[in-house]
Amino acid sequence: MGINDRKIVNADRKCPEILHPDRIEAESFRIIEKEIGEMGRTVPARYASVIKRVIHTTADFSYLDSLYFSETVIDQAITALKEGCCVVTDTNMAKAGIHKSSLEKLGGEVLCYMAEEEVARSAKERGITRAQVSMEKSAETGKDYIYVIGNAPTALLRIVELAEAGRLCPRFVVGAPVGFVNVVEAKERLMASSIPCIVPRGRKGGSNVAAAIFNALLYDVAGR
Repeated sequence: MGINDRKIVNADRKCPEILHPDRIEAESFRIIEKEIGEMGRTVPARYASVIKRVIHTTADFSYLDSLYFSETVIDQAITALKEGCCVVTDTNMAKAGIHKSSLEKLGGEVLCYMAEEEVARSAKERGITRAQVSMEKSAETGKDYIYVIGNAPTALLRIVELAEAGRLCPRFVVGAPVGFVNVVEAKERLMASSIPCIVPRGRKGGSNVAAAIFNALLYDVAGR
């Protein structure tokens, strides 16, 4: 095929319709629901908003099976959000992904200590990760937070350790670190604890997934 032939083919190709952002999201969710139905699957209504938003974020239908919800986490999440509970994240990417105006409607804010010089210095001196030090710093405030973890398995492990030591009382935890080293083990440790949590089992996750899980809960309570 020559250059001129290629121009003719491209000229005949139908251009996609450019939709308003709200219509794009609505159409995306319509497609997700249709394809779930074509798989012969159903999504429990209690978890539907979270599962569908994670699929919307990732285009990965494996989250139909991999998302774990502890028994009381939805009720715990709704209560914490309505009470204006603040959020601690392990990455500025997760912080950026959380819909702040919706959270602010409820009186909450998002905190991330990872980039603070004090945290970096302490981590280097002690030979541990900044994520671990960040979780310790949150415990030192004496406040109960929601934790949205999308990168560091060491953050999850430290949350569980601090909670078991009585130094931390998470309202609930989104435990979605991604990767190959200690990720599965950290998630399993969280799921085995008494902490209310939502966890994508296995290696998958990430800051985008963590933010999507949290935002789904947030939108259910506060809207957008």
